[in-house]
Amino acid sequence: MNEEKRRRRPGARLSALWQARDDRDAAEIHYEGSAIRRILRYMKPHRATFCVCLLLVLLATGLEIWRPIIIGDAIDEFITGQTSQAVLSSGRTEWAAGEMADARFRGVLLASAKYLLALLGLFLCNRCQFLMMQRMGQDIIYDLRNEIFTHIESLTMRFFDTTPVGKLVTRVTNDVEAINEVFTDILIKLFRNSVKIVGLIIVMLSINTRLALYSFVLLPVVMALTVLFRLISRRTYRMVRTRLTAINTYLSEHLSGMKIIQVFGCEAQKLREFSEKNDSLYKAGFREMMVFALFRPGLYLLSVVALAIVMYFGGQTALTGAITIGTLFKFLQYIGSFFEPIQDLAEQFSTLQSAIASSEKIFTLLDTKPLIPRNEHPTVLPEIKGRIEFDHVWFSYTGDEKDWVLRDVSFVIEPGQSVAFVGATGAGKSSILNLIGRYYDVQKGAIRVDGVDIREMSREQLRGAIGQVQQDVFLFTGDISGNIRLLNGDITDAQVREAAREVNAARFIERLPHGYAERVTERGATYSAGQRQLLSFARTLAYAPKILILDEATSNIDTETEQWIKEAVHRLMQGRTAIMVAHRLSTIQDCDRIMVMHHGRLRESGTHQELLSQNGIYKRLYELQLE
Repeated sequence: MNEEKRRRRPGARLSALWQARDDRDAAEIHYEGSAIRRILRYMKPHRATFCVCLLLVLLATGLEIWRPIIIGDAIDEFITGQTSQAVLSSGRTEWAAGEMADARFRGVLLASAKYLLALLGLFLCNRCQFLMMQRMGQDIIYDLRNEIFTHIESLTMRFFDTTPVGKLVTRVTNDVEAINEVFTDILIKLFRNSVKIVGLIIVMLSINTRLALYSFVLLPVVMALTVLFRLISRRTYRMVRTRLTAINTYLSEHLSGMKIIQVFGCEAQKLREFSEKNDSLYKAGFREMMVFALFRPGLYLLSVVALAIVMYFGGQTALTGAITIGTLFKFLQYIGSFFEPIQDLAEQFSTLQSAIASSEKIFTLLDTKPLIPRNEHPTVLPEIKGRIEFDHVWFSYTGDEKDWVLRDVSFVIEPGQSVAFVGATGAGKSSILNLIGRYYDVQKGAIRVDGVDIREMSREQLRGAIGQVQQDVFLFTGDISGNIRLLNGDITDAQVREAAREVNAARFIERLPHGYAERVTERGATYSAGQRQLLSFARTLAYAPKILILDEATSNIDTETEQWIKEAVHRLMQGRTAIMVAHRLSTIQDCDRIMVMHHGRLRESGTHQELLSQNGIYKRLYELQLE
């Protein structure tokens, strides 16, 4: 009964829904192609470095295999009595004892020198190889991060409408770091351990075939266990990456909206939601740990059993004199060395599977094609004057004809005209502004700027001619001057100050302690809504656009600030095509033309007085605002 009640709790139901969603997301991640092969393509510019590292690994592996041979030979030659027998057989028994001691001492010193030389060579090879691989890995990851960010910038607004920001942050940070381990650690260790295993097999067989076969008797069991681990682990590691993405997405959204959470007192509820996601990630991580915890001890147990087998049969063989004590010592050392790289491969499988899961997510993102294709041979206008024409435009954000946002919209805006779009929420006003900048493509009809279809134009030239001020102002961390010029080195400090004066933003900027160098925190949280809007105006005007777009630009501004902006806009619209969207009709009455949108269609068009005389939709909106 208690269990049934627990299942009925909202938190439990929510957890089940999240669990099902995360499992579904993990199952849907299926990259078409070989992720490993694609990862290796990034190594092409660094082939010479990688080849040098491989040579160093070969040398280091040879030195590592040589070390037991040095000690084993020293045991046979200078400890078990072979050298003393050679001295005694020379017939000089009076000097035999002294020469035998000297020979042993010199032999031990020589063996020690060889061993130290092998250790020094091993250290130098490993050190050089480590530094070269780390440098190569960092160079590759640097390029990969740039490639991902460049690709994200090329994607269209529709992609960002449907993709959480936290997921993209995870791709550029956590997933890229997982791939970094492939280049800096996994590949070279896979090569080293593979060479070491093959080298040990060859050396052991060359020393004593029978004893070597005793050592390899458990090798089929080891291979079967490794294959089983690989089959089980891949899905587990994918699940971990998916749930890590989910928790990053949740954090990104809710940390940004923390003010709303606190205003409505939802802290306890959001903590429960986060705990559910945290628990989901914990369980996935625990499953990953359990898979590995079963595999590594299993291999260790097999290595101990193999060592016991060699000690038993090798000891018997040594007692009969078929092999020397030194040979037995070599085999005992090689058994530990033989299973050690296999155990290392188990750890590398863990990291490799995680890296593959991350790479599949990254490559899926990189393979996402922009919905708006780039014209390889665009039409470049000598100068954009600002004539805008909508020719029977039909548009839907989803592409579904049942969800038309704009329906057969046609109009022409001449250069230098000021035009305002009004209408109820959802009438299609902001969609028109988005289409002018080609952030989305129309399904039917055409949009032309200066007589050229914008699909034929260069997006850089088109958007460079448009200055847009939105209702939701976004400021970047930095200072005021940097937020106005947006890292455009062509905009001088004088132009920054001139733009601020034109929109009356200088009135508050120059009163700040550091003026234009005043610090701006994330999203400009320390500035008022009116101040942020003024900075957005200054930013837009600093680029001297030919087309000025104002999307509800005065909706969050107090009356005094609005008056400042109206004065600035009136001056700056001179000689520019200006398009405005506003709910407050008092801000657009002086426009050359007002267009009334209703249910995605252009229903009325004219000046303020002409529309009032028509006694239509505009007049009803105007009277409602007066009331």
